[in-house]
Amino acid sequence: MPAPRERMLRLLSLLQSGRRWPAGELATAMETTGRTLRRDIEHLREMGYPVQSVRGPGGHYQLVAGQALPPLMLEDDEAIATILGLKLAAADSTGTDVTTEAAQRAVSKLRRILPARLTRRTDQVLAAVEVGGADYPQPAPEQVGSLAEAISTHRCLTFTHTGKRGTRHRTVEPVRLVRMSRRWYLFAWDRDREDWRTFRLDRITDTAVTTSTFAPRRAPAEDLVGYLQDHFHGSDTLHRVVLILHTSAPDAASRLYRIDGVLEPLTENRCRYIAHVDSYEWLTLVLVLTGIEFTIEEPDDFRDHVSAAARRLLRATATD
Repeated sequence: MPAPRERMLRLLSLLQSGRRWPAGELATAMETTGRTLRRDIEHLREMGYPVQSVRGPGGHYQLVAGQALPPLMLEDDEAIATILGLKLAAADSTGTDVTTEAAQRAVSKLRRILPARLTRRTDQVLAAVEVGGADYPQPAPEQVGSLAEAISTHRCLTFTHTGKRGTRHRTVEPVRLVRMSRRWYLFAWDRDREDWRTFRLDRITDTAVTTSTFAPRRAPAEDLVGYLQDHFHGSDTLHRVVLILHTSAPDAASRLYRIDGVLEPLTENRCRYIAHVDSYEWLTLVLVLTGIEFTIEEPDDFRDHVSAAARRLLRATATD
C-alpha cells in the first residue's frame, strides 16, 4: 500500500478528474481497502476539499466543482519556489515584462488558498527578499505566449526585424525561444535566407502568426544554448573559463559587474560560472572586485595567470 501522503495525493488526483467514482472502483484504483478509502475521503474534507458522496444504487464519490478553493497542497519548498517566482516576475527578473500589479494579484490569490503555516513562511520570504529589476528590454508575456503557440502548432511567423544591417521583413519557421545572457531570442529557420537565424525579441515588431504550417526541421544541435553561445562568442577568438563560485547563483548574478557567460546553480552556496572572455586580465579584475571566493576548474592557462597575478600582488605588500 502506498505511503499515506502519496495515497492522499493519488486520491486527490483521481477526484480532480471530475468524474463520479463508485466506491469499489475508486478503492481498486487506489489499491486500498474500502475502510481506508472512507478515512482518506474524510481527511480530504477536513482539509477543505468538497468531496460529495452518494449512497445506495449508483452511489459514488465526486469532487464538487464551483466551490471555494480549499487549501493548496504544496510542500514547503514548492510554496516558497512559487512565491519567489512571482517576486522575480514582479521585478522583471524572469525576463518577461510582467507587471508588478499582475504578480501581486497572483500572490494575493495564492495566499488565500495556502494553509496558514505556509502563508506565514511565504510571507517571511516576501518580506526578506529584494530583487533588482531587469536592465534589458524584456518581451511582454503576450509576445512570448504568441510565439510559443506558433512553435507548438508549427505555424510560420512574419515580423519586422531591426538589426545591424537595417530593418527587414522576415518570414520564418519558429523552433525555440531561448533566454540567454538575460535576453530573449527566437531561433528559427529563415525562409528567405534558407538558413538558421537568431532574432532578439526586443528587435522584433509587427509579429503575426500565419495560417501557413511547416514540417519541423531537425535543429542543428540538441544543446541550443551552447550552440548559440559558440556562435555569438566565436570560439576561435574568446577564452572559455569554468569556475566554481562559492556563493549562490542569484548572489553571483547580483555581484558580477558583467555576466560574460552562464551561471549554473549547484548547491545553496555554490554555482558554476562558464565564462567566454577576450582576456584573462578582464575576468581577473571582475572576480577581484566582486569579492567572491572561487575555484578554477579550467583552463590551466587561466589558473597560471591568476597564480602569477597573486604572486605579483603579494610582492607588492612586502615591507623589506
